[in-house]
Amino acid sequence: MAETTVAEVMAELAALEDPKARAVNERHGDDHGVNLGKLRALAKRLKTQQDLACRLWKTGDTAARLLALLICRPRAFGRDELDRMLREGRTPKVHDWLVNYVVKKNPHAEELRLAWSADPDPVVASAGWALTTERVAKRPEGLDLARLLDVIEAQMKDAPDRLQWAMNHCLAQIGISDAALRARAIDIGERLEVLKDYPTPPGCTSPFAPVWITEMVRRQHAGQA
Repeated sequence: MAETTVAEVMAELAALEDPKARAVNERHGDDHGVNLGKLRALAKRLKTQQDLACRLWKTGDTAARLLALLICRPRAFGRDELDRMLREGRTPKVHDWLVNYVVKKNPHAEELRLAWSADPDPVVASAGWALTTERVAKRPEGLDLARLLDVIEAQMKDAPDRLQWAMNHCLAQIGISDAALRARAIDIGERLEVLKDYPTPPGCTSPFAPVWITEMVRRQHAGQA
């Protein structure tokens, strides 16, 4: 297959640009107008191309960066490279996909989790909390979950939005995963009332931690019955 150029990909992305999609995305802080289903279809056609992914990332264009994250090789990035990418990719969707599709699959994930969690930049710190939530769910061994609850209890209420959201997810995951800490996690959520009034579509679970924990535990028990 002939090498795909950045110019060719950018032209395809421009053709997929939809003003209505951009208006919706911009309300969430994402400055692009490409339907994500169509973006994924393009990524599937391009397949994995690490060099192209790196060149697309360097354009600074949000849609191009999202595509780059879908066609890259997650394990090919160095620690410092991922740290730089996280600080460059400030839009919520780029940040989310970078953490979930790339960093979580990279051998430097744990090292970055520790560094980012302590970072003074709340957006960077939110990535550290997202990685911590992943560990709570899949590899909690070695984590001090009670201490994490102490930090959440002290800091979540006044944290900036994206950091608050990530800490709240971690609170919920601790309550879902650890029966011994469940009552405390629910109590923290009830007292802090973070996301208590968050608008939740019908059929979706509220991100308010006490409701989220209770519903997920109910589903676990229903599945075991």
